[in-house]
Order: sequence, then structure tokens, then C-alpha cells
Amino acid sequence: MKDTALVVVDMLYDFIDGSMACQNADNAIAQSLKFIDKMTAAPQEGDDVIRSQFPILFVRDFHPADHCSFTAQGGPWPPHCVQGTHGADIHEALAPYASEELSFYKGYKQDTEQYSGFEGINEAGQSLYDVLDILDVKNVFVCGIATEFCVLNTARDLKKAGFTVYVLQDALAWVDYQGHLEALSTMQKEGIRLQ
Repeated sequence: MKDTALVVVDMLYDFIDGSMACQNADNAIAQSLKFIDKMTAAPQEGDDVIRSQFPILFVRDFHPADHCSFTAQGGPWPPHCVQGTHGADIHEALAPYASEELSFYKGYKQDTEQYSGFEGINEAGQSLYDVLDILDVKNVFVCGIATEFCVLNTARDLKKAGFTVYVLQDALAWVDYQGHLEALSTMQKEGIRLQ
């Protein structure tokens, strides 16, 4: 387990109950917490595993108010996850597991759209890849929102970078159910493991 981590993608209020609320979001949060509880359970007798050996990394949309992806700027999406708003916050049930060094921000430049958490950086300027490499992680579990956009792109980039990637199917939310199913099929065909 010491070479394993969880990447939580965009479990932010605007994707849960805000301007871009996605289907299955509440269940995705509950299933993510269930998985975290399992992976961070108190050690059993004879087990030397401790909580700190299972890093949980958070990918976060973090847009300026005039981001290029917003409809007012000609983009496809309503305003969402604007810096400094409640909509950009991690859901309160997951927030206790988040830390600044393991939080990676994407879409923070006005003129750049980023679906992949792989492109996100933390406050120290390190990428998701940089930190996973520092932690000597080989296996990455992925959960989050939305399956057919940021989850798909993050999982694909992790796989391309050489990680063994597991997507937690029950811990996903989506914009469109058919798109969700197609994204799962695409990931499976590309060697990403569905759990």
C-alpha cells in the first residue's frame, strides 16, 4: 500500500449542487468516503500500515471570473468553480482529508482550459506528476466528477505517465449518463482498470 495513492477529481460544490451539478454526485461522495475509510482504517494487530502512508491528492478547478470556458467568453460552460467562491470549495465531508501541498489547481489562467488534473499545480508550483513521483507512487486510484471530462482526462494522463490506474466506478458523477458509460469503455480499452 505504500506505493498507492488516491486522486480525487473536482469534488467541488459547483459540480455537486451548484451551477454544474452532476448526476450521482452525492453517491460519488459517499462511495469515495467509504473507500478512504477502508484505505485509512486503523492498523489491525500485526499490521504496520498507518494513515500517512495513503496519500490523498485533490484536483481542483479554480477559475478566474472571466475564464475562457464560460459562456460569456464564448465557452461551452456556465460559470463554475470561480476562485474565492463556495462553488470552488471541496465538499465538507472530504475537506478534512485535503492539504495545500496535495491540492492541485487547474484552469486558473483566464485563457487556458484544462480538463486533466495532470496539468494542475500546487501552491509550491509542483505538478500532480511531480508529487506522485516524490511519494514514489506506482498505483493510483481515481474518483471524482465528471467521468466524461476531467476524470477521463486525468486517468488517461496518469496511465500515459506509467502509473497503474484504477477508476472507482461507484465514486463517479457525470454530466450525461451515456457519456459516462462511453468514458468508462474508453478507459477500459486503454488499460485503465475499473474497480
